[in-house]
Amino acid sequence: MAASLLRRDKKATAAHLKADLNRTDNSSGLRQLQELLDNVLNPEKPPADTEALDWCKYLLAGGDGFEEFCKTVRSYDNATLCGLVWTANFVAYRCRTCGISPCMSLCAECFNNGDHTGHDFNMFRSQAGGACDCGDSNVMRESGFCRRHRLNTGENVPSVPCDLLLMSEMVLPRFIISIIQYLRDGYTEPESATDRDLQKVLQQLEPQISFLEDLTKMGGAMRTVLTKILTNQQTFKELSMGQEENMYAKKNYEKYLSALKNSGLVSVEEKGAAGAGAGAADSPAGAGALSLLGATAAASPDEENKEEDQDGGQCVGQRKRVKLSSSTKDPSIMDSLKHKCFLEELLFWTIKYEFPQKMVTFLLNMLPDQDYKITFTKTFVQHYAFIMKTLMKSHESDTMSNRIVHISVQLFSNEELARHVTEECQLLDIMVTVLLYMMESCLIKSELQDEKNNRHVVVNCGEALLKNNTYWPLVSDFINILSHQSVAKRFLEDHSLLMLWMSFVSFFQGMNLNKRELNEHVEFESQTYYAAFAAELEACAQPMWGLLTHCKVKETQEYTKTVVRYCLETLQIWFDAIGFVDEPAPNQVTFHLPLHRYYAMFLSKAVKCQGLDLDSLLPDQEMLMKIMVHPLQIQACLSEIHSNMWVRNGLQIKGQAMTYVQSHFCNSMIDPDIFLLQVCASRLDPDYFISSVFERFKVVDLLTMASQHQNAVLDAEQERPMLEGALTFLVILCSLRIHLGMTDDEILRAEMVSQLCMNDRTHSSLLDLIPENPNPKSGIVPGSCSFEEMLSGVADFKAPVFEPGGSMQQGMYTPKAEVWEKEFDPIMVILRTVYRRDVQSAMDRYSAFLKQSGIHTGNPWPPYKERTPLHPCYRGLVRLLHCKTLHIVIFTLLYKIWMDHQNMSEHVLCMVLYLVELGLDNHMQEDKEDEEPCIEEHCHDSWFPGTSLLSNLHHVINFVRVRVPETAPEVERKRERERERERETPPSTSAETSSFGQNLREAQLFSLVAERRRKFQEIINRSNHEANQAVRPKSSSRWHPPGSPPQLVTEILEIRESMLSLLVKLHQKLSAKQNSLSPSWLEEADPARHAHGDGITAIERILAKAASRSRHSKRCLQEICGRVCPPVPPKKNSPGDKKSMDKEERRQRARERQQKLLAEFASRQKSFMETAMDVESPEAEAAMDVGSAEPLDSEVLYDCVICGQSGPSTEDRPTGLVVLLQASSVLGHRCRSDEAKRLPTSDEERIFPEDTCGATNDVRLALMQRYFKDSSCLQAVSIGWDGGVYVQTCGHTLHIDCHKSYMESLRNDQVLQGFSVDKGEFTCPLCRQFANSVLPCKPGRGTEAGAWHTPSNKSPATLIKEVEDLQDELGIFPVSTYTESNLTKEMESVIKDIKNATQKKYMDYGKNPGSPDNDFLFMYSVARTNLELELVHRGGNLCSGGASAAAKRSCLNQLFHVLAMHMRLYSIDSAYNPWTRLTQITQNREPEYEDEDRPEVPMLFRDVPSLLIIFVLTMPQPLRKEHFTCIVKVLYTLQYTQALAALSVRFSPEERLAWSNTGAAKKNMPNSEKSWETLLSHVISELTKAKCTYESRSEETMLSSSVWSPQSIEFTLQQFCLPFLRLSCLLQHHLYGDNLPGCLLEEEFSLLVGCLGLLPGPSQSSSSMSSAACLEWNVGAFELLSQWCSELISLAGSPSQQAMSLLVQDPQWSAPHLLQLPDNYNTIFQYYHRKSCSVCNKTPKDPALCLVCGAFVCLKGLCCKQQGICECVLHSQHCGAATGIFLLINASVIIIIRGHRFCLWGSVYLDAHGEEDRDLRRGKPLFLCEERYRVLEQQWVSHTFDHINKRWGPHYNGL
Repeated sequence: MAASLLRRDKKATAAHLKADLNRTDNSSGLRQLQELLDNVLNPEKPPADTEALDWCKYLLAGGDGFEEFCKTVRSYDNATLCGLVWTANFVAYRCRTCGISPCMSLCAECFNNGDHTGHDFNMFRSQAGGACDCGDSNVMRESGFCRRHRLNTGENVPSVPCDLLLMSEMVLPRFIISIIQYLRDGYTEPESATDRDLQKVLQQLEPQISFLEDLTKMGGAMRTVLTKILTNQQTFKELSMGQEENMYAKKNYEKYLSALKNSGLVSVEEKGAAGAGAGAADSPAGAGALSLLGATAAASPDEENKEEDQDGGQCVGQRKRVKLSSSTKDPSIMDSLKHKCFLEELLFWTIKYEFPQKMVTFLLNMLPDQDYKITFTKTFVQHYAFIMKTLMKSHESDTMSNRIVHISVQLFSNEELARHVTEECQLLDIMVTVLLYMMESCLIKSELQDEKNNRHVVVNCGEALLKNNTYWPLVSDFINILSHQSVAKRFLEDHSLLMLWMSFVSFFQGMNLNKRELNEHVEFESQTYYAAFAAELEACAQPMWGLLTHCKVKETQEYTKTVVRYCLETLQIWFDAIGFVDEPAPNQVTFHLPLHRYYAMFLSKAVKCQGLDLDSLLPDQEMLMKIMVHPLQIQACLSEIHSNMWVRNGLQIKGQAMTYVQSHFCNSMIDPDIFLLQVCASRLDPDYFISSVFERFKVVDLLTMASQHQNAVLDAEQERPMLEGALTFLVILCSLRIHLGMTDDEILRAEMVSQLCMNDRTHSSLLDLIPENPNPKSGIVPGSCSFEEMLSGVADFKAPVFEPGGSMQQGMYTPKAEVWEKEFDPIMVILRTVYRRDVQSAMDRYSAFLKQSGIHTGNPWPPYKERTPLHPCYRGLVRLLHCKTLHIVIFTLLYKIWMDHQNMSEHVLCMVLYLVELGLDNHMQEDKEDEEPCIEEHCHDSWFPGTSLLSNLHHVINFVRVRVPETAPEVERKRERERERERETPPSTSAETSSFGQNLREAQLFSLVAERRRKFQEIINRSNHEANQAVRPKSSSRWHPPGSPPQLVTEILEIRESMLSLLVKLHQKLSAKQNSLSPSWLEEADPARHAHGDGITAIERILAKAASRSRHSKRCLQEICGRVCPPVPPKKNSPGDKKSMDKEERRQRARERQQKLLAEFASRQKSFMETAMDVESPEAEAAMDVGSAEPLDSEVLYDCVICGQSGPSTEDRPTGLVVLLQASSVLGHRCRSDEAKRLPTSDEERIFPEDTCGATNDVRLALMQRYFKDSSCLQAVSIGWDGGVYVQTCGHTLHIDCHKSYMESLRNDQVLQGFSVDKGEFTCPLCRQFANSVLPCKPGRGTEAGAWHTPSNKSPATLIKEVEDLQDELGIFPVSTYTESNLTKEMESVIKDIKNATQKKYMDYGKNPGSPDNDFLFMYSVARTNLELELVHRGGNLCSGGASAAAKRSCLNQLFHVLAMHMRLYSIDSAYNPWTRLTQITQNREPEYEDEDRPEVPMLFRDVPSLLIIFVLTMPQPLRKEHFTCIVKVLYTLQYTQALAALSVRFSPEERLAWSNTGAAKKNMPNSEKSWETLLSHVISELTKAKCTYESRSEETMLSSSVWSPQSIEFTLQQFCLPFLRLSCLLQHHLYGDNLPGCLLEEEFSLLVGCLGLLPGPSQSSSSMSSAACLEWNVGAFELLSQWCSELISLAGSPSQQAMSLLVQDPQWSAPHLLQLPDNYNTIFQYYHRKSCSVCNKTPKDPALCLVCGAFVCLKGLCCKQQGICECVLHSQHCGAATGIFLLINASVIIIIRGHRFCLWGSVYLDAHGEEDRDLRRGKPLFLCEERYRVLEQQWVSHTFDHINKRWGPHYNGL
């Protein structure tokens, strides 16, 4: 039965079956269909067989064509969502204004059809793929929907007729099961097949899956059918196992079961009741978590981890992995799966095959169907653990991660859906469990603190799982669902989940431990810290920020309390596990304390937003003391790292210190740490805290009054930076308010100011540098006031400027003046700088501002900034500033600085004063009841009476007991005193000794460490831990004051100073004058005046504050100032100190000398640069004039820039000019119109290249070569419009032999990259300009040789004869050409260079390449090219006059000389010499060209400027000026006649007749030869004889209906002759050094005519002047005209209709332009980034556009490679003779190709903030920057790419 069906026509069969099935009794139809399908879809056939697919298509269509069927189904599409799915690298849009979820994205079509003007949107390149959210109101606001999805299309779609999709419902289940069977069959376990090739299976299935994908694109109706099939459990049951008798299906099903088993999964039936590890779930939460964390490494690793164990051995450092006994909540999450429908099994195989792109797209394409969406999401969640396991084993984890996120982001961004799945499928439990399980696979023992007995486990950052970020898909899903409030609340309410999460976070606590290397440098620097920082940020901090966003209001207090409670519990467990008592282990640091940071951030939120009382959330004092230790350790280690104490650990430790404070990490790392320390400081005993800080920073030993001390832990050079670090830390601790009361706006402002003060910033770098608070992905900076408003409040915008050096500036923001004055906060800057140099940079900018505004000229100190008030909860922090310990430290340091002890610095003083000032500004409320009764042993109480800084300031300290080494000066002094006393008085109890004994009792002793221990004991005793006390190990004795080594003795110093008196003395010391403060000074002191300035100002400010806050201080101060101190400088303590002082002074002087030298050098360099370097602007004057006007008879002297000698250029030792030869097509790209061509941005627009100068000239030459003799053609035009060689010089000269040795040295020096010495490239030894050849200078006198210059009175006829004779001579050089001299050799080698500079195709235009004629043409065209280009550089005319810089550094004179010498080798055959045809009436020489069948080119077709150059170059040099003028006059007559002929062709026949008659009438007037009317009429009448001249043109001329007036004719004739006159004038200027006077545009003609001597009389304005008046006819004008015209008439017979068009030549071209670009970059991008390549019809990966001609090319595209050269390089050779300017579409950047090198030029498109967006990474709208584009065009036209752009590299033809 089925067989017969198979043989029939598919279409008919389908129709027949459909009819059968539509009957009410459809059993026979059903049976037939089943049999047919059994046969067609037989799974044992190879899947590549397309027959099956064809059958399915016909069956679905039920008799119609498949295409029509698709159309019909589409018409019933009821979908309201776009749902377009895209893969990686697709360009999509994201609009933050319209998005509800930060992941929202739109396809280009929906974006462009919606209205997003003024929104905050950007374009982006999809990384993982995505789908369009248009129409989904869960993800975006409806206002942003596009036109198509805004109207709810679903309602007005007709309902689907029931029989349309009938066949689909029957056929598709069978089709899908056949796909599944193929997948089951093809899958092999990794163990069995080493080369398991899943890709092959997938490739074979490609057509089938693509077919499914096409079905989903048919719209809503078809998706509904598919959803039904995919989710129907009954069909699945029937088809999946196969029927009884079908053996194949049975086997196939078994394969599926074994695949399940091998995945470590069991189908649920087998599992039965496995209640194994479920204990944790029902035990009370607290206990559960404890048991989890305390769980020691389990003895038996789980079965599934076997294969993981094998690679565990090779992880970094061979540290053994640790396995935890299963700590998950419910094992069933991890290892059970049951599939009930097609969808579930399809997803299972999708995962097994590691997410093939096609399958992913199919599954996602179905999402617009709501039922499907829900089922699919549940299925996805059900497979979540399995996905994680597959991901961990995968070798392609990157690709796989992207595909997973591609799916999950579509599912979890939708809050509604996420909540639904959380409630129904325990999504949160699954996620946390899966994450825990994942991290458990790579745990190791922590070695923090107690290495031996540490029970804590941490992740091993060296494992691939962390190194490759394999965990990110799971973490990003978790962050995504936590962004939904409803889900986050569930999470925060579920205590057991929170406990699990805390145990997850504790895996990261203390990871990547650094141990300080003390002996030798570490041999292998591990880079694991990247992994560690990324893991903490992504896996711990981001979920934390996600949770914090939902804890903003009072109602959420409970959540915060819970989190804080669990944080503390977990921390306590952690302290126990690492065996922490009270001292951190030395020389260890970890930057990773996520538990501390969770605790800190939740505390901060609780106080700031939820109004909770801080104390209710804090633990007891002992716990606080523990909590503070590790964050403090990090701060001290930062200081140690910057003091180079960790250098042996390599660079990576510096990397960690930088990353810790870097903008993306700081708000999750250093900010919470400092906040936590602030909390601890505000609650702990201040003396304890301060002494802990100094002890942790290891500077306790330094804090002694003695001038010498011993430091047990630091080297001498580390003491100062460590002390500075400790003080700076204290200042930051006391003054930072980020979490202590600043509002979000204030924080944003402070961050912005500190970043702007370091450097001017672009808008994007500011956005990047300012730490964003909540979720870094959201892009919205917190705070009510928007980023933009804040920015405009604090900064001014500096528009992007273009510097002539070629470096392009971006638009920058720079701080406003009032910001520098009032808001610059050095403390915030120090906190936020990654590099120490940024702090310096901020200070430099600050002092520059003060200088500029005249506030302060010296070297200012960091300004003191008033702080925002503290939040009442943190008032305790102020006690730090009012504690005796700190005051003693301040006193000691002030004393040491005053006494010049070693290791003190300005920064130390600055920070000490900062602390004093902070103390003065933050008073303590006097709480008297706190004061404990004075206990004797309190060694500090005897220093100061109370704790208030104000009262302690004026307290005088008399004697201090110090411990010093015996060698110290103090000991010496005491011995001296005793000796004196013995000499003076008998030993009796005199007053003196008794007072001395008394001193001993009063003398103060000070030991930080003892104090700290005592406070510690007190706290411990107070928190009644007597039970523990017995067990607490006595801390090792080394923390007590060190047992005095024998050489320490106790001395008593007499001080008699108070802090105030020390400040006054320091003021004197700084201002270097005694009595710097008069007693009356205080009266006029005003703290506000002292806001900016140096140390003196700072001290005055503090004293003024102290005086104004307390009367007592004021009295003391007046007393101190009144006591006029005798001018005794502080004693120099020891010769050593004296030495160090002298050393300082010497250093200072040396520094000054150096500055002076540098300044001098800089000014010299500057003046040199001014003379030598004006490459940058072609207008600047060049100082080194090559042939400057010397006295007439002397030879020109040249300076060689290599050997420095000066002398003439001689035959034997020629001198040469440094030149750059480059082929150029700039002239060829000129057009007629002044408007630049527009870049096409749609299919309708095109660019036509035919109208360019190059193309026109090519056509002209080709036409000539068809009709005329080749050798004659090659002298009738110029080439070199495209690919002509342009010669430019920097104006420096060198001996050619010096140059050769210079090149040798360059060849041996391989360091110089960027140019190729083998190609002869080098840089000018003096000005470093790029060059590639040397042009020899001709020997002999200067240009202005007098004899050649004098005008003569010879008659024109004589001159013409002389010129003719000169042409016949072979040019004679000063030394005959036959002897080879060095000079001639060099000249030949330059000619070779010139030929090599361009490509072969630009030189061979003749019939036989390489012939002398060809060479001749090329040579004179080089001269033409250079003259024409100079004209272009002068603006296309000579109105500007003057020797412009182009002329001054022009090498045309030398070039002409070299070319002339070369061209003299070809003499012109006198028979054909055009000169005779120009100046004589010849007899008819008709039969003369029998040898060649073609005539010579008629004179009227010849290019006159070319003739001029040929004549000048072939005559002996130097040419007399009179001969030059003669040639110009003769050629002018020809040019004029051509103008008349061309004009006559443009007339209409009637006009022609009229003008012919007018002229004829005047023919007999006296001056008729000089009147254009008569000449015109003669030309018309002569040309009319040649029939074809006017006939062919008639239809064209009719179009120009303008009427010709005498004025317009005169103007046209002048315009026609101008190009020739300009060129002649320039040539004359170069050959004879004549000046070019400037003039107005209207007068240009008359001026040039005057300069060239064509018009003897005074010049008139061109408009009144007759161009014909300049004519000077040597023989009868009319005869000559007739002769020239007759040359055409003789052609008329031959078929040369076309040749006549050569008559109409128009020599006018406008300036060269690049294409005109659209204003908005998006216009270009949208059209070109999807445009396909013309060669391979694929969309190129890197499309590029040529900005000269608009060609679309592939950059680096292999498809377009020819002979190993990629398309951009090929195009640059073809379009610009090896210069190409390309815009890279996908990067918005322009690259320049010049020969074998290329460089990135920059971008001409900038965003609204004046910034480039290279590679379109930010995707903001870009707009054309006209100024930059002009600069680019100017560099192109002036050929200065090589000089201005510095970064060149070779492209190896690969672009």
